[in-house]
Amino acid sequence: MKPVLIYCYDAYCGWCYGFSPVIKQLADEYKDRLEMDVLSGGMILPEKPAHIDQIAPYIQKAYKTVEETTGIKFGQDFLWHIFNYEDSDWYPNSEKPAIAMCIFKEYYPDRAVEFAADLQYGLNYEGRDLTDNEAYRHLLEKYSIQPEVFYEKLESEEYKEKAYYEFSLMKQLRVEGYPCVFVQTDELKFHMVAKGFVDYDTLKQRIENVLKAAA
Repeated sequence: MKPVLIYCYDAYCGWCYGFSPVIKQLADEYKDRLEMDVLSGGMILPEKPAHIDQIAPYIQKAYKTVEETTGIKFGQDFLWHIFNYEDSDWYPNSEKPAIAMCIFKEYYPDRAVEFAADLQYGLNYEGRDLTDNEAYRHLLEKYSIQPEVFYEKLESEEYKEKAYYEFSLMKQLRVEGYPCVFVQTDELKFHMVAKGFVDYDTLKQRIENVLKAAA
């Protein structure tokens, strides 16, 4: 089998947003040598809707650490919800962006890393609410996906099951935080090359080491 780079992420993970430029560059560089897959983690799955006020105080401090470590910038439209959470109408939930990812991968399996980055930019920079169907419309235009087909799938049980299957895969791979990256070299061989944020040069070296050992 051709080795697979598996990027485990969650649309609501700020560190994954900071990792986006690294993983996009790697996906581009290795597109001829590795298959690419993105799996959604299901980081925020409340049994009943939980308001942004539950996590906003934490993000108020954490976002600066992400910016300083990764060089990424969070947008004012996102930060408004974090610093004015009592006025925000956000109820974060990882389910819908995970379903959107499953739909997208059927159209463009080799561009999943790019789509993940777009979702995160939409949330963390443009301040789009990923639980709102309208948060995806601009991406349907970008990727030439028919809105009526996409939205029908977004509400379907079939694609919800696909998303929850990915959440269960995370547990099998024992992923406990995001971002996380594996190189799969065999049906049962998964090599973890990133756990948390890793810079480009370090990650590239680890991937090369795995590929050499597998060869």
